Amino acid sequence: MNMIDLKERIIVITGGARGIGYAIAERVIQSGGKVAIWDLNENMAKDSASALGSGTVAFSVNVADPVSVKNAAATTEEIFGRIDGLVNSAGITGPVKPTIEYDFGEWKDVVDVCLTGTFNCCRHVVPVMLKRDYGRIVNISSVAGKEGNPNIAAYSAAKAGVLGFTKSLGKELAKTGIAVNAVTPTTAKTPILDGLTSEFIEYMRVRIPRDRFVELHEIASMVVWLLSEENSFTTASAFDLSGGRTTY
Repeated sequence: MNMIDLKERIIVITGGARGIGYAIAERVIQSGGKVAIWDLNENMAKDSASALGSGTVAFSVNVADPVSVKNAAATTEEIFGRIDGLVNSAGITGPVKPTIEYDFGEWKDVVDVCLTGTFNCCRHVVPVMLKRDYGRIVNISSVAGKEGNPNIAAYSAAKAGVLGFTKSLGKELAKTGIAVNAVTPTTAKTPILDGLTSEFIEYMRVRIPRDRFVELHEIASMVVWLLSEENSFTTASAFDLSGGRTTY
C-alpha cells in the first residue's frame, strides 16, 4: 500500500458508517488523518467510529436536510477547528423498475440524497474551507452517471448531476486552494446492492471488461490521493473506476 500523507487532516465522510464511505475512512485513518462520519444511521455511525479508533467522531446527519447538514458542519468545525476534506459518499439506488412505473416520491428520494445531498454538504462545508483557503472535495458519482443504467433512471440521473455539479463547483473554486473532483466507480459489493435484483447485479458485472466488481480498497486508494495535498492542480474532473467499462 502506498502511503498518502493526510497527517492531522480533518476529513468529513458522508455515508461513512459502511460500504465505500467506511473503506475510505479506514484509509484516511491509516494515512494519519482524522474522520468525521456523517451518517443517517446514528448507531451504526457510532459503532464504525469506535471501530476506527481515536480521531473519529460520529454524527447523525440527514444529507437531504440542509438544516441537519448546516448543524453538522458547524459542530464538526467546533470540535476539530477546521475541515480539510469532504467525501460525499451517501447514496441510495431507489427501486429497480421502468421509469413509467416510478412514483414521484421514489424519484425525489433518490435525487434528494444523491444529488441535493451532495449540494447541501458542499454548500455548508466550502465556507469552512475558504476560511483557510484549503480543501479537497471528492464526490462519489457512478458509472451509471456516465452511461445510464436501465430501470434505475433516478440514480443514473442523480449521479450524472453529481458530475455536472462537480465540474461547476470546481471551476468556481479554481482560483482558491480548494480542489473539487469526482470518481465514477462501477459496482462494488456494498449494502447498496441489497435493494437490487440478482439479475440486475449480473447485468452490471458482465459489462465490466475486468470481469469483476471493483474492490472497496481500490476506490479508497484513488479517493485518498484526491484528498491529499499532492492533488494540488487537478480540479473539476471525473476519475474513472469502471474497470474499462467507460473510456472517457
